[in-house]
Amino acid sequence: MLSPKNTKHRKQHKGRIHGSAKGNSELSFGYYGLKALQPERITARQIEASRRAISRHLKRAGRLWIMIFPDVPVTGKPAEVRMGKGKGNIDRWVCRVKPGTIMFEVDGVDRELAKKAFDLASAKLPVKTSFIALDSY
Repeated sequence: MLSPKNTKHRKQHKGRIHGSAKGNSELSFGYYGLKALQPERITARQIEASRRAISRHLKRAGRLWIMIFPDVPVTGKPAEVRMGKGKGNIDRWVCRVKPGTIMFEVDGVDRELAKKAFDLASAKLPVKTSFIALDSY
């Protein structure tokens, strides 16, 4: 699963996801893409599940790019632990996704195959998504 090798700070505040995507809102590498329509935190497990769904449906044809990376640590305390005693340990890594962010890109496959693969991947993600292509701009 994806996680950073090292970070400047071990723990972070939760923060909020305001506004729309500043960058990464147009296709950079592939011909087809999966774009987020809502702000949400996407975990490394969800990214990996989506990647597996796409690559299995494409049968490793074409090329896949993952355009997001989980670099935000989320802490959690164990079950049945009393309040207080500080912030918990790092539980998982997430990526903050703003509306308009392209999460996955694919090239080298036909439109129907890419659309079906992105539909399967979208079912693994907690955000509403849209399928985009270079010819739809």
